Amino acid sequence: MRIVSGKHKGRFIQAPKKLPVRPTTDMAKEALFNILNNTYYFEDLSVLDLFAGTGNISYEFASRGTQNLTAVDGNYGCVKFIAKTSEILDFGISALKSDVFSFLEKTNLKSDIIFADPPYDINQTDFEKIPELVFKNNLLLEEGVLIVEHSKHTNLSHLEHFTNDRKYGGSVFSFFEK
Repeated sequence: MRIVSGKHKGRFIQAPKKLPVRPTTDMAKEALFNILNNTYYFEDLSVLDLFAGTGNISYEFASRGTQNLTAVDGNYGCVKFIAKTSEILDFGISALKSDVFSFLEKTNLKSDIIFADPPYDINQTDFEKIPELVFKNNLLLEEGVLIVEHSKHTNLSHLEHFTNDRKYGGSVFSFFEK
């Protein structure tokens, strides 16, 4: 994976092959950050990266100056890799091992941006549970946004707080706001 912009622009990060992940493609990631760049000043953001996997999205925010980053994943290997990479690149990402749904039920951490990239093969009900828990527990700050990455075969447009989606190849980013 490659960091597409910021302090570490162009830097390649090699994740261990044994991690059970599907990183967001560079094309989709660059398009997403172009959208966010028009709305947010990255240094002022607090970001929660759910189903963080390799930390790909967290690294992109950190490279662009975001200081307040929390990455959550249920896989110990992923969390360990994020923590190690964060230390090497001096990013300060807080990497937590937790089932994401349990985390969303218990946390009181509020964020400007919550990004969720669950495995594409989870069922529709679990995809729908992500925005449900975020809004039920009031986890977004004012003017905040929840972004859920999913395959083009999943549709979240019928959910409350849905505002729009953007398609990039086989990936879709669905946006939710208060």
